[in-house]
This record gives sequence, structure tokens and C-alpha cells, in this order.
Amino acid sequence: MSSQRLAVTSAVTALAPAVWGSTYLVTTEFLPPDRPLLASTLRALPAGLVLLLVTRTLPKGIWWWRAVVLGVLNIGAFFYFLFLAAYHLPGGVAALVMSVQPMIVLLLSAALLKDRIQPLHIASCLLGAAGVALLVLQPHAGLDGLGVVAGLLGALSMASGIVFTKRWGRPDGVSLLTFTGWQLTVGGLVLVPVTLAGESLPEHLTWRNIGGFAYLGVIGALIAYVLWFRGLSRLPALAASFLSFASPLCATILGYLFLDEALRPLQLLGGLAVIAAVVLAQPRARKRKTTPAPPARATSRV
Repeated sequence: MSSQRLAVTSAVTALAPAVWGSTYLVTTEFLPPDRPLLASTLRALPAGLVLLLVTRTLPKGIWWWRAVVLGVLNIGAFFYFLFLAAYHLPGGVAALVMSVQPMIVLLLSAALLKDRIQPLHIASCLLGAAGVALLVLQPHAGLDGLGVVAGLLGALSMASGIVFTKRWGRPDGVSLLTFTGWQLTVGGLVLVPVTLAGESLPEHLTWRNIGGFAYLGVIGALIAYVLWFRGLSRLPALAASFLSFASPLCATILGYLFLDEALRPLQLLGGLAVIAAVVLAQPRARKRKTTPAPPARATSRV
């Protein structure tokens, strides 16, 4: 893949975590309070069912249990822990806790994908984490134990989903929409009984709540995950995981624009560090070796 195509693929894939960065704003400003399970279920299941109705293709053979594993890791468990962290931590702190995800991907890729850990990868992880810390930590940022644990589990879930998606790939003849639909549906179905057992349904929903759920389902799940799985099929696992740093970057920008949060010089420095870490971790196009042309034979004149 050429350098230009790699850059375009990375930029398009980064749109997904950028959209996920808006989850913190939408959760606190649009959704009913204290409903992380309901938010997770309504984000995943309707979008998954729509894709299944459109594609009308179910898994076959070994892909039944693989779809369940990927659906739980990439969607069900990740959504729940994401929303739980968003409810118990300030958006920036939640993003900081989940920024350990590339480090987990680095270790899992070495163990399961036999990828070599290079010093540049370690440096990128440390630079990215430091950048997120500068970007999102506020002077009075609160730490909640449950929120921190939820953020770490969310990072582990997403990192595992990335690595197993790369390890198994996508079945032959199965479209990207179908592959995404399987996982969103499985994730949503897994969450339904947990939601009904663990949370009471809100007495009423405002149009503001409905709009928030619609945004998360259509933009934050259906469209974003199609872009994300497309990128995972074309980029190395670690490079894709670093694109998740677009999430805290977007969350910080939205907080500045809509929540009147200050943007200090250290945050600007953190943003630059995050961008530098992402760029460092992206794959480089391999230069083709050109074989020198054989010397022309001298022609003898008669």
C-alpha cells in the first residue's frame, strides 16, 4: 500500500474514535442519568438489527462462536464499561484511563500475532499516554474507583477485540456491513438481559433523550463501526489502536466548544503529543527495491 493510501486509510479510520469521543458529551448532556446498560443496549442492538435486515446473512460454522466472542469484546462489554466510566468519571479522566489500550494491544499482538515489539512502539505508547494526561486532566478532576476499574476493563475489552479481529480476519464472501452487523447484534443481545435485570427503565424519555440515543446508534455505532472494521482489515493492530487517541482529543475539543471548558497551553501541548504518537505508530510504505538494469552490450562495427 502506498504512503498516500495508508494516510487516507488512517484518516478515515480515525473518524470512528473521533465520533466515540463525543460519547462523553452526549451521555452527560442528552441521555437519562444512571442508565449505562440501557445506553449500551440501545446503541448497539438497533444498529445491528438494521444491518442484518439489509444484508440477510448469518454466520456459518466456526464463525458462530467467533462472532459471539468479537461481539462481546468489541461491542457488548466495551460499550458497557465505556458508559459506566463516562457516568462515574469526568470525560477527560475516563479517556485517560482508557488510553492504556494501545499498550495492551502491543503486548497481545506480540503474544497472539507474533508482532515484534520495537522501541518506537514503546516510545509511541508512552508519548501518547503523556499527551492524553496533559490533554484531559483538569486541576479538580475527580477519581472514582468504580469508574477507573470500568475504564481499564473497557480498554482491555477493546484491545482484545482489535487483536482477535486481526487474528481471525473476516470470512470469505462476507461483506463489511454483514461483519459489523453480526457484532453489533451479538453485543446488543448480550446486554439485553443484563439491562433488564440491572436497571429499571426510565419513566419517560424526552425528545432530547431520543435524539441522543439516535445519534449514538446511527453515527456512533452503525457508521463508526463500519469505518473502524474497515480500517482494522487494512492497518496493523497497533497502528489502528493508536487511532483511538482521537477520542480524548475530540472529547477535549467538544468540551471547549460546548461546555465552556478551558483550553490551557499544557492541553495544547498534550494534543500535539497525541498527534505525534499517532503519526509515529502508523505503518510506513515499503520502498520497492529496484534492480539495476544490465549494462548495454557494446555493438561492434564492421
